[in-house]
Order: sequence, then structure tokens, then C-alpha cells
Amino acid sequence: MELRDSLDILMFAVLCAVLLTGFPVAFTLAGVALGFGFLGMAFGVFDFGFMAALPQRIYGNMTNDVLIAVPLFVFMGTMLERSRVAEELLENMGRLFGRLRGGLGISVSVVGALLAASTGIVGATVVTMGLLALPTMLRRGYDPALASGSIAAAGTLGQIIPPSIVLVLLGDQLANSYQRAQLDQGIFAPDTLSVGDLFAGALLPGLMLVGFYILYQIVRAALDPKSSPAMPVDDSVSTSELYRRTLRALVPPVALIVAVMGSILGGIATPTEAAAVGAIGSILLAGDRLEGMKFPARLAALSLMALLVLTWAMDLRTARSEISGADQAGIWLAYLLCAGLAAGLLACLVRLLGGKVLSDVVQSTARITSMVFVILIGAALFSLVFRGLGGDDTVREFLTSMPGGPMGAVVIVMAIMFLLGFFLDFIEIIFVVVPIVAPILLMMGIDPVWLGVMMAVNLQTSFLTPPFGFALFYLRGVAPDIVTTMQIWRGAVPFVLIQLAALAILAMFPPLATWLPKLIFSGM
Repeated sequence: MELRDSLDILMFAVLCAVLLTGFPVAFTLAGVALGFGFLGMAFGVFDFGFMAALPQRIYGNMTNDVLIAVPLFVFMGTMLERSRVAEELLENMGRLFGRLRGGLGISVSVVGALLAASTGIVGATVVTMGLLALPTMLRRGYDPALASGSIAAAGTLGQIIPPSIVLVLLGDQLANSYQRAQLDQGIFAPDTLSVGDLFAGALLPGLMLVGFYILYQIVRAALDPKSSPAMPVDDSVSTSELYRRTLRALVPPVALIVAVMGSILGGIATPTEAAAVGAIGSILLAGDRLEGMKFPARLAALSLMALLVLTWAMDLRTARSEISGADQAGIWLAYLLCAGLAAGLLACLVRLLGGKVLSDVVQSTARITSMVFVILIGAALFSLVFRGLGGDDTVREFLTSMPGGPMGAVVIVMAIMFLLGFFLDFIEIIFVVVPIVAPILLMMGIDPVWLGVMMAVNLQTSFLTPPFGFALFYLRGVAPDIVTTMQIWRGAVPFVLIQLAALAILAMFPPLATWLPKLIFSGM
């Protein structure tokens, strides 16, 4: 095979090699794309007219309503990190479950699931639990590897349990790929795939993964009691008081989860609108923890919940030609609730701004969002050049020639994504690999929701696979010196195997991912 005929393969290999050097991802994507674009022109195998589509792609990405959810969910997670929700949950859950052998590990998994459903940011969750739970677990005699692996794995649940930034980005890429696959098949009234479909599809697999984590903690404690001893009973706090404190710590994040996910699954709001609800809810939760702000924060929270219920129960559109008396009363009640929400929200914002909490959260949100969108632009350029060099045809021939038909192709793609997860971040994999392979797999008749959830579970392992698992990096940064890097890596291995087992179960039983979206959105 001549060099000119294999530029697409060489382009992808060079990209992976340069990314391993640590050079910024966005500039790597764009630089490699431009370099191979000019090289392809020199060999006469690339039409530079492909570049004319880049401005439209960038404009389309920047005006995409779905991607507005990214900064809103990042804001929600960052604000909740500053509101000390995790600290209160860990303290009370640790006391509640710590009396059992392996109880601290169970509490870490439960809190990780709750934080995943309310924040969805791996770094913040791992760092918070690493600072709060790891010293306690080590002090109680936990095996350092087990303690480290439990915290790192629980932190990664934010990538699969909705609402998740991974699912938002993956949903956007898969929606484009699904539409493209149908158009290539001559279907000019294509079905759509929404982020809400992926949220619903990922819910049961995410909860299954939490159950596997807890089961592992229980089995490990039974087989090796010294690795996860029980905490001594704290007589200073009565059982009834402990339950009361735990319930008080649980109610705010659970209420936020219900507001965000309930509004999506109930058809009240789109994921982007629900992300805005989550951002407002996180501000109110943070304000509730400030002195003198409990009344306005709770007034606004009750107004928000009442608005969601009212929106679900009544038609509040004011542009209708005929409005009944009951609807008119509902509209005026909605105005009143909006006023209560605005007043409480404004009071919380003023106090948070005065304490510099709001400014720090906004700056962090801007940095993370800018990184995501700059990578998205670089990935768009890379995709154009790769396609212009015939990369789509190369990948299609490779996947369609795999034994086992569509399932064989899915297995190969999952294996490639898993291996790339050892070295690349999930954002690079979503923006580079998914647009290349997804249209081909979807043209083979693969269910898009099932494929998306499979990819999400697979991408979750990238946070735990040494040497470049980001959750391991985050934990290494806050772990005490007595915990070695090798212990952190060794502790992550069982949880990676659990995730792969969950991926295999999901492959064998696709309804785990497809049943709930059909039930909710199709009435089937």
C-alpha cells in the first residue's frame, strides 16, 4: 500500500502519538489535521474544498441548544462542591453504614452515586471524597488499595449516572451520526435521538453498577475481614438522632435530583432546560447553608418545585386563543411563584457574590466549558480532513469485514475505545472516535440508545485505567503519602473488571438500556 493510500490511518496514529506527549488536545487535533490536509494536497488525494465546511460546522456547534446544557451542568456541579453537600453526606452515611463490616466502603459508593446524580463532575467528587473519606478509612484500618479504589470508582459514577456531561456530549455526537446514517440509507425523514433518551437509557445500567460496587464491598469484607473492619459504635449520637441527621443530609440533593431528572423523564423540560433548573437549585442549596439565608433559599426552592408541578399539571401557555378560567388562575399563580423564586434567588446570589463563592464557580465553569468547546472545534477540523482522506471508507471496510456481523463490529469498537482509554481522555474519544465509527455501526442496524450507553460505560473505565486514568490522578493529588501510587492503581483494577462485567451484561441484555426510554418516551 502506497503512503498516499494510507494517509488516513497514519493521521490517526500520529494523533494518538502526539496526544501522549501531553500537548494541548485542541491544538493537537487542529495541527495534525492541517498538516495531513496539506500533505494530502501534495499527494493529490485531498480536496481542500472540504475546509469550506468548517465555518458552518463551528457555527452549528456554537448554536446547538443541546450543548448549552454543558456549562449549566458544570456550574451545578461546581456550586454543589462549594456548598459542602458531599461533606455532610459522607459524615452521616459513614456513621450509618460504618457499624457494618465494609460499611465505610458501602457509604462511599452510596454517596458517590448521589453526588453523581447531582453533580456529575468526576474531579470534584474524587477530590472531595479523597480528602474526607480516605483518611477516615485508613485510620479505621482499611486496606489502602481497597479504600483508594472504592473512592476513585465511586467518583467515576458521575460519567454514567444522569445527568452526566459525558451523556450530553455523547448524545449530541450520536444524534448527528444517527441522522447522517439514515440519510445515507435514503431515509429523508429520519428518526431522532435526544440526550433525554440517553439519560433514561443510562439510568438502570448506572444503578446496576452501583449495586455491583456495593456487592463487591460486601463480598470483600466477608472474605477478608481485615481489609474493611467495622467502625466502633459512637455512643455520643443516638440511633434516632443519626437517622434524623442522615435524612436531613439526604433531602436537599435528592430533591435536586428529582427536580432535574424528574423534569426530563416526565416530559416537563428538555435536558437543557433541566440543566438550568439544576443550576438554580445548586445556588439555592449553597445559599441555604449561609447564615440568615435559609428563609429566602427555601422560599425560592419551594416556588421552583411548585412551578415544576404546575407546569406538569396545567397548560401555562399565554399565547393561546382560548384560556379557561382554571388555566388563567394557574398562569397568575405561576407569576406569583416566579416572583418568589426570583426574590429568593437574587438574595442568594448577592450573598454568594459577596463571599466570592459565585465568582470562583463562574470562573471554573468558564474554564471547563471553554476547554470543551475549543476541543470540539479542533475535532471538527480533524473529522473533515479524515473524511477527505477517505478515512470513512477505510473504517467502514474494516468494520463490515469483521466476523460476527454487527455484534462483531461493536465488540471491536468497544475494545478499541477501552484501549484508547488507557491513554486518552473521554472528551478526545467522544469527539474523535465516535463521529468516525458511530455512523457505520448505526447503518448496520444497531440501536442508537444501546450503543450510546455501551460507549458511556466503556468511557467510564478510562478514568480508572492506569497509567493515565484521571480519577487516579485526582486521588493521587490528595491522598496521604502513606498511600503509594501502586496501591491506588492496584485498588482500581477490581473496579475496572466490575465495569467490564457490567459492559458484558449490557451487551447480552440490551433491554437494560432500551426498555426505560421506550417506556417513558414511546409509551411502549
